Amino acid sequence: MTVALVYDRVNKFGGAEKILLALHQLWPKAPLFTAVYDPKGAPWAKVFPEVIPSFLQSFPWAKTHHELYPWLTPVAFESFDFKGYDLVVSVTSAEAKAIITRPETHHLCYCLTPTRYLWSHRQEYLQEPGLGSWLKPWQPYLRNNDLVYSQRPDTYIAISKTVQQRIKRYYRRDSTVIYPPVDTARFSRPRPRPRQPDYFLIVSRLVAYKQIDLAIQAFNRLKLPLVIIGQGRDRPRLERLAGPTISFTGWVSEVKLIAYLQNCQALIMPQEEDFGIAAVEVQAAGRPVIAFGRGGATETVINHQTGWLFPKMQVDSLIAAVKQFKARPFETKKLILQAKKFDTKIFMKAWQTYQ
Repeated sequence: MTVALVYDRVNKFGGAEKILLALHQLWPKAPLFTAVYDPKGAPWAKVFPEVIPSFLQSFPWAKTHHELYPWLTPVAFESFDFKGYDLVVSVTSAEAKAIITRPETHHLCYCLTPTRYLWSHRQEYLQEPGLGSWLKPWQPYLRNNDLVYSQRPDTYIAISKTVQQRIKRYYRRDSTVIYPPVDTARFSRPRPRPRQPDYFLIVSRLVAYKQIDLAIQAFNRLKLPLVIIGQGRDRPRLERLAGPTISFTGWVSEVKLIAYLQNCQALIMPQEEDFGIAAVEVQAAGRPVIAFGRGGATETVINHQTGWLFPKMQVDSLIAAVKQFKARPFETKKLILQAKKFDTKIFMKAWQTYQ
């Protein structure tokens, strides 16, 4: 069976990219098609036999600022020819599902979420300074087109029950759930301690819908140490909000990331996640999660056993959760066992069974 993989853009590393690397293990000969490819920003993609970008590759700033071309990106995916492939797997939270395949080719969409800035988090994106005013006039056009593209996959797999519900709500499509992979053993191995002890931790892209500002306000008031690992366009604003107990590291190496996870008091997840790989990784490292009690966290965290889910996306609600959390012990063994439910081996087996 000849297989091709398709992904929105190959220019960074995060949870979706870990999924692509796992799929590469299933189909090591499959090329990776994408709108734009930045080898410097995505060295992980060198394992693929070929990374094939679209015509957008030559457009100014497209590799790092895809939002400048919202009307052209779907056209870029439509330009690919998948003649000769039996199966095309699109991994997408945006435009990659717009590909056009021949009747004899099966298009399977592994959906990270329906296009976030058009549907579930539309208001958050529209409120972003600069980006919101740029996107607003395009919204009706882009939403209508996205509904058209959503009908092109032959089948859908969702990364969580949360995403499965969104696919049904926005696209009127059924889907199966296969949770993303986490190499749990890697996070459970002993690592050197980081320099800063007794801290809480955030691991996230620094963009508005991640609600990092909510956590910053809470920890400013609590006067507790918070380490924020990640990078993104919202970082300058977040740094201006941060008090003296809050520090930013940017992205760190995997060795340092694991050390931070293993030695934090808890991972803070103030946002509604589609799935939230970091929440599983920190449990695999033997540490709990304090998360907003909606979305993926409700599927990965056992409330009061492997973490603490707070009910409202508000500063006071997070503060109350941190105070309640600090008075409760968590069992390392139970945390690691919970994480193992999402191990890479289970992901691989689910895909092999699905085929």
